[in-house]
Amino acid sequence: MPSEPDRPAYKRVLLKLSGEALMGEERFGISTRVLGYVAGEIADTVALGVELAIVVGGGNIFRGVSRSAQEMDRASADYVGMLATVMNAVSLQDALERRGLQTRVQSAISMAELAEPYIRRRAIRHLEKGRVVIFAAGTGNPYFTTDTAAALRAMEIHADVLYKATKVDGIYDKDPVKHKDARRYEKVTYLECLQKDLKVMDMTAFALCRDNKLPIMVFNLHERGNIKRALGGERVGTIVVAD
Repeated sequence: MPSEPDRPAYKRVLLKLSGEALMGEERFGISTRVLGYVAGEIADTVALGVELAIVVGGGNIFRGVSRSAQEMDRASADYVGMLATVMNAVSLQDALERRGLQTRVQSAISMAELAEPYIRRRAIRHLEKGRVVIFAAGTGNPYFTTDTAAALRAMEIHADVLYKATKVDGIYDKDPVKHKDARRYEKVTYLECLQKDLKVMDMTAFALCRDNKLPIMVFNLHERGNIKRALGGERVGTIVVAD
């Protein structure tokens, strides 16, 4: 069993959490068990000295392109989805603070009673002081996913890497649920992802990362210790690097 890292491989990290990852075995909403588990994983990571920012989705509560939004105007549905991300962000903040961490939620939509407004320089200052910053409400604009928000915020805060924590343990050449012979990549370039049509993130987010040469690491959130191991430089999923 590998020894625990003494120092992180990355100084500043943007962690993208899907809303679905917070459901656990529930059909919708937030699993307190999963929330506590995620908070513990994040606490272990911050203890390494990592400056950590988080973008959380809202798909466990509402998605702008979901069946429940079919009768709605797309922009209105997306705004409801942004509100769902704020609910998740505040819930995650509470779980982290019960672990003794200092946190700030910054929202792209103004709601002063719940969160700070998103201000890039303030976010960076929070990170420098060791606070976990949770970015909520996506980009504040409809028609953009939380993947795009994660890529954008990662660029703005000068993150070293974007972690995408999912339900699978990396990027495969085909759907591993449907195909038992699916092959997992340990390392792949942006160009190979495009040529092989590998589904890493939505294309807007992917293009942002590629244009700015930001590495993307995709790994299984639910395998205990994965976040901490990834920060130590271990290969726990798939990393996407510059061409």
